[in-house]
Amino acid sequence: MARLVHLSDLHFGAHDERLVEAVTWHVDQLKPDLVAISGDFTQRARTEQFREACHEVLGVPGNHDVPLYDVLRRFLSPLARYRRFIDDSLCPFVELPGVAVLGINTARSLTFKDGRVNRDQVTFIRDTFARTPSESFRVLVTHHPLFALRVGDEVERAIGRQELALDVVEESGVDLLLAGHAHHASSQDAGDLVTRAGGVLVVQAGTATSTRVREQEQSFNTIDVGEGSVTITVNAWNGDDFKPKDAQRYDWQDGRWKARKQAEPAH
Repeated sequence: MARLVHLSDLHFGAHDERLVEAVTWHVDQLKPDLVAISGDFTQRARTEQFREACHEVLGVPGNHDVPLYDVLRRFLSPLARYRRFIDDSLCPFVELPGVAVLGINTARSLTFKDGRVNRDQVTFIRDTFARTPSESFRVLVTHHPLFALRVGDEVERAIGRQELALDVVEESGVDLLLAGHAHHASSQDAGDLVTRAGGVLVVQAGTATSTRVREQEQSFNTIDVGEGSVTITVNAWNGDDFKPKDAQRYDWQDGRWKARKQAEPAH
């Protein structure tokens, strides 16, 4: 039904221009219906970094998109530059044929790294997806993962108010969660992480263009949504170019997304 490209943690200002050029070329070749960027467009939320990151995409802010050292701006207008250069909406929504994609801002000025959701956002998620056709494939995009995830020897903490978020994900019939923040690509059934949230598929993107990596090379995801199936392909940097690898197909069975045998990479 649709092809999405999932980028995250671009960190313009701490990026490699070769990676930017390669990502741009591959996105053009993949011809996605939508590019979703799950936050951290910039390294330190400076105006020139936002100008460099400005493109037509569905995006949500990350914690690096909130000024760190400009304390006055951090607390009075933390996302003013993001809204000026990236998107005035902090909760963007796009409907494609058969696919509904909603972004939610999890970045907060009171925390330097961690994210959270609030009750108004939970209501907005519920109401937005309630207006979409019941058969739509539903995607929720956040910067911070809704689950605690292990990256090497470290564990990235779950989002604040996780229970509220997971309850509305299950209630709204969300099929796919897209996030970043950890600079580590992965995909798995939420049932492997928690006992709630229904049968949602959890997909993390690595950093696409930053020089700051953790346990993995830079990468971005291609997501091909079909009738009752979804294939996630990690496009990993090999030092010269991005090459597709680790393609995994999931089929909807018994109320959840279940992994099938290894799929052929998307081209």
